Amino acid sequence: MRFTPQDEQFRSDVREWLEANLTSEFAGLRGAGGPGREHERHDERLAWNQHLAAAGWTCLGWPAEHGGRGASLTQQVIFYEEYARAGAPTRVSIVGEELLGPTLIAFGTPDQQQRFLPPIRAARELWCQGYSEPGAGSDLASVATRAALDGDYWVINGQKIWTSLAHLADWCFVLARTEAGSRRSGGLSYLLVPMDQRGVTVRPIRQMTGTAEFNEVFFDDARTAAANVVGAPGDGWRVAKATLAIERGAAMLGQQVGFRRELEDLAAEARRTGAARDPVIRDQLARAWTGLHVIRCYALDTLGAVEGTGDPARASVLKVLWSRWHRDLGELAMRIVGPGSPGYQRWQRLFLFSRADTIYGGSDEIQHEIIATRALGLPRS
Repeated sequence: MRFTPQDEQFRSDVREWLEANLTSEFAGLRGAGGPGREHERHDERLAWNQHLAAAGWTCLGWPAEHGGRGASLTQQVIFYEEYARAGAPTRVSIVGEELLGPTLIAFGTPDQQQRFLPPIRAARELWCQGYSEPGAGSDLASVATRAALDGDYWVINGQKIWTSLAHLADWCFVLARTEAGSRRSGGLSYLLVPMDQRGVTVRPIRQMTGTAEFNEVFFDDARTAAANVVGAPGDGWRVAKATLAIERGAAMLGQQVGFRRELEDLAAEARRTGAARDPVIRDQLARAWTGLHVIRCYALDTLGAVEGTGDPARASVLKVLWSRWHRDLGELAMRIVGPGSPGYQRWQRLFLFSRADTIYGGSDEIQHEIIATRALGLPRS
């Protein structure tokens, strides 16, 4: 991936805007939010998200006709890197903006696009993802939530789990079985379901970090309009897979800038406490630094190579690389930072939450299966 003079001017514009706007009422939001910390200052981060939208800094990669900037892949990478480098708060509209929006642009009807895309772009409506179930996590094709047409409405019954930010969302895109007797990936549909209704119950799941950004969601005769199916009824597996492919895009480069800040802070802590004098600790910090650069190079290469092709094996390799790196960083932090140290709670939270990195977004076992069968040509286990 190469950055042109125009790209560098775009970088300068992003950097200057962030410096000028992360001030006043937004100055205290630097570093707020993120995995395991989505409870932090939600209302203020929503106001910041809407401020971004008003200035045209949301939905960068969306085509201009749908309210986006039509930014190139390199410009999206630049934005996410500069956003993370500035310590800007994690956006609360990310599920709608990064996952559902591009899915609707690719598969939605004109009416669906006109109804749902503008409030996503403006951060006026928030979304959550209704995929995983107690019996269908990594094996998503085992979805058992059912939906049946009743006149002008789909009536939905079932349970979803690990639904991030469902307690804050206005809408949920739900993968449900709409053809009676269907099995596996056949007979599934991709439905857009309002959360504020009598048939939807959200129950928070408290994690070992003490926070509860994940939820169980129960649908008991919940309803949504018959027109709120994306793609054809029964074609939901194809649409759902497209959403998953979108999930591993340019935003990952910004995530890695955040990882680098964590590594730099941990190295500084090792120097402060004297742990850096231990040759084993020094070696582990050096390996972490090298590993992070490898991940960034692979991510840039992957984005440049698969733009528009959706190569699942490359995306799976990248997922395994970064999730294991971050998990290992959490373990290293526990070797360096003692319980009585300043900021111990931060590193403890990193250690605890990073255990989930190798599970959410596709577990390591599933990623290995994809790499083995689709990249190496091995038979399925």
